[in-house]
Amino acid sequence: MPALGRLVAQLPASLEAAVLVVQHLAPESLGQILVDRLAKQTELVCHLGAHGQHLHAGHLYLAPADRHMLVKDGHVFITKGPRENHYRPAVDALFRSAAAVYGARTIGVVLTGMLHDGTAGLEFIKRAGGITVVQDPQEAEFSSMPESALSNVQIDHVVPLSSMGPLLQQLTQAPAPQQVAIPPDILLEAQIAERVVGSTDDVEKLGRQVPLTCPDCGGSLWEMQHGEVLRYRCHTGHAFTADSLMRVTQDSLEESMWVAVRMLEERKNLLASMSRRGEGFGSPQQEERIEELKVHINRLRQFLLNGAAGRPAEHGDMQVSS
Repeated sequence: MPALGRLVAQLPASLEAAVLVVQHLAPESLGQILVDRLAKQTELVCHLGAHGQHLHAGHLYLAPADRHMLVKDGHVFITKGPRENHYRPAVDALFRSAAAVYGARTIGVVLTGMLHDGTAGLEFIKRAGGITVVQDPQEAEFSSMPESALSNVQIDHVVPLSSMGPLLQQLTQAPAPQQVAIPPDILLEAQIAERVVGSTDDVEKLGRQVPLTCPDCGGSLWEMQHGEVLRYRCHTGHAFTADSLMRVTQDSLEESMWVAVRMLEERKNLLASMSRRGEGFGSPQQEERIEELKVHINRLRQFLLNGAAGRPAEHGDMQVSS
């Protein structure tokens, strides 16, 4: 919110664009509180995104908690569709939707934040002829989102937050860029997000099925064959960049290993109880098995604790599209 507040404070009511904002929120968050806070920092008219709202220049729309915010026919489109990159709302979904509708008239902005949501979305905008802007990662509080975008997408402008407002005003006042044909895969994925389509046949038009399963629903995954950002999605609509999929599978593996630690602990305790009651005969072999289990448990726990210590802390991410 601090970075977002600094940006919108630079934007005048006369801005010749609608501003749509996605920030990752907990499902129980009250987005209206954030809208009220932003309204005190900017001349833009601020709204909590609602289905069917007409998009107006000089207005800001914040995605509600636990809902994707898309755009369609000049209106806000709110849906509780499948998560993308394990998020809802997801900025990739918004960026793709804007690229499908507005093409070269879309400006995608990624600010400070953790993980990778927004990277694929910026590529959607770029492929549709739009403009991409990223906060300079050297000044970002959390640099991984800007760095991810810069590593995977040809970004048009990399600027500090203090220069971003004037840049956006300049870009929106410039003559509209020449429209290009929107790639068919972007249009199809936008329709899937709107739940207009969404079958196995539709996903097969976008990529090839691979021997991986969706961590959200357990379905098969397809590897997308368009663009430079490696991406995956299942036919129900869950979508991931390769980086976010790796992150989710790492979390699942970690959870499974902790379950293994618990099961080994329970087996050790059961063997110890049997030995005390004479059921294991209290033999040296039984004691040796218990000691072996202790060694395995300690090694596995130490491995997990060392791995967890090296993980970055979670933090809310924020992204803006106008």
